[in-house]
Amino acid sequence: MTTTADLSRAPPTPFVPDSPAAWRRLILALAIGAVGSVGMWSVVVALPVVQAAFSATRAEVSTAFTFAMLGFGVGGVVIGRVTDRLGIVPAIAFGTVALLVGYLVAGTASTLWQFIAAHAAIGLGSSATFAPLMAEVSHWFERRRGIAVTMAASGNYVGGAIWPPLVQQSMVAHGWQATHIGIGIVAAVAMGLLLVVLRASVRNSERHSNAAAAAPSVDLNIGVNPLTVILSIASISCCVAMAMPQVHIVAYCGDLGYGVARGAQMLALMLAFGIISRIGSGLIADRFGGLVTLLIGSIAQGVALSLYLFFDGLSSLYVISALFGLFQGGLVPSYALIVRETMPAREAATRVGIVIMASVIGMSFGGWVSGAIFDATGSYRAAFLNGVGWNILNMAVAFMLLMRARSRPRPLAVA
Repeated sequence: MTTTADLSRAPPTPFVPDSPAAWRRLILALAIGAVGSVGMWSVVVALPVVQAAFSATRAEVSTAFTFAMLGFGVGGVVIGRVTDRLGIVPAIAFGTVALLVGYLVAGTASTLWQFIAAHAAIGLGSSATFAPLMAEVSHWFERRRGIAVTMAASGNYVGGAIWPPLVQQSMVAHGWQATHIGIGIVAAVAMGLLLVVLRASVRNSERHSNAAAAAPSVDLNIGVNPLTVILSIASISCCVAMAMPQVHIVAYCGDLGYGVARGAQMLALMLAFGIISRIGSGLIADRFGGLVTLLIGSIAQGVALSLYLFFDGLSSLYVISALFGLFQGGLVPSYALIVRETMPAREAATRVGIVIMASVIGMSFGGWVSGAIFDATGSYRAAFLNGVGWNILNMAVAFMLLMRARSRPRPLAVA
């Protein structure tokens, strides 16, 4: 007769990639990403209210966004390392605690600098639901890895569609401090519940899915560390280009006389089409691989960015912004796929975290340098040209890597 003790000693059930269990985990990952990405969006909505509350300048209060980005970038590496060593469940649990602490400190801040410093923890917490989660999802799929990774990455955009109006309405009804405290509690509870379900789904299978993950499928004849540097350069260059429209489209529309509301609509359009782009790039990656997907996305982003140089009518800008979102959304997830295809699974989350941190550096620098170029020239034309130049660098790196790629032979099955 089988006893409870016998069941507890039973070997774990092997996890099968691309199985229904993998798709259930992916749905949980998408939900966790949508909730945890609040740290990327709440600060943007709260800036004007917090500025008035502390009688600060726009530059001073915008430092909170910078701290959130720094926390997000560093967190991708730190929590990625935790994921590689301990698994995704402890990693997201750590991120959930950081998110809760950050929002509680921000909601009780009596000075602006307390509010700003809290966003380092908020960014750190949100980072757990992006790069580490993409890397972990890549272990759950083989045939449908591309679509799976891009779906996991889309949690950030889904959160961008859900959280801003909720945060805005809550601040009007309850004030910015109570709203931040509420965000921390709601996000922590929701992520905690989702994490319990995710833990249950992995309890009877391998705790560390990278232990049973497939070996790298592409050989670039480049060491892991040099390849990480090359991918980081590519990530920086594509995100410097990406930052020009995403960071400055609102101001650009204001300068053209269309009003900032029109620019905000164009930004929302970019994000909405970015979701479509991420899913579509996943389908391309499943057929052709991450390197081909990166090169196609880079060429397409360059084309869309160049269109801003020739058309500045209101209708044209709406169309170009939609195209830009449609073309660029799959670029960042491509790096996670390339890491998984070319590097050992046991360090995938750490390596993805490093490359994503590079993308954050690229976005931050790209946003700043575009503004600096505008200040120096009085026009965004040179800033768009600068973005095109960085995009060409990204295309060159992607093309070089693709030319070096060779398929690795699959290991023979043992009879």
